Amino acid sequence: MASDQPADREPGRPADRRDDRGLGRPTDREPDLLAEAVELSRRCPPSPGAYAVGVVLVAGGTRVEGWSRRTGPQDHAEEVALAALAATGTDPAGGTLYSSLEPCSDRRSDRPTCTELIVAAGIARVVFALREPPLFADCEGAELLAAAGIEVVERPELAAAVLEINARLLDRDAG
Repeated sequence: MASDQPADREPGRPADRRDDRGLGRPTDREPDLLAEAVELSRRCPPSPGAYAVGVVLVAGGTRVEGWSRRTGPQDHAEEVALAALAATGTDPAGGTLYSSLEPCSDRRSDRPTCTELIVAAGIARVVFALREPPLFADCEGAELLAAAGIEVVERPELAAAVLEINARLLDRDAG
């Protein structure tokens, strides 16, 4: 039986749906899961030095949530969701992470970046609504994830909601 999966792709990993920029194409299920991630970002405790980010992570038939500062003042949404998935005993490899904001590629603390955590976990696909504004760092999360072989999809139709949720930071920077 022939497979539509390239021979060099790991078993269980989806066929490559990337465009010529290395970014993936949307699927039908994404709008609802990404909208949930955006809504989760509203739960973030305010911080003068960090964005409000929400994440939905789906892997191995398990769905978990995370948002920035949910479990501690320096916790990023992606690491919270990965920890929640680990607590279930589910392997994140091959999973899809839906984030309101592009995963970070630079961090002021000595903790691993969200991009590094996602790559190490073996996540196969990352879907986000808004590229990280350059207020705190010059983020290259999407490019680094794509270079690591992860399918990356930007869904900007929800970007306005992410900007509104983070307006307290972005308005301060503009003024």
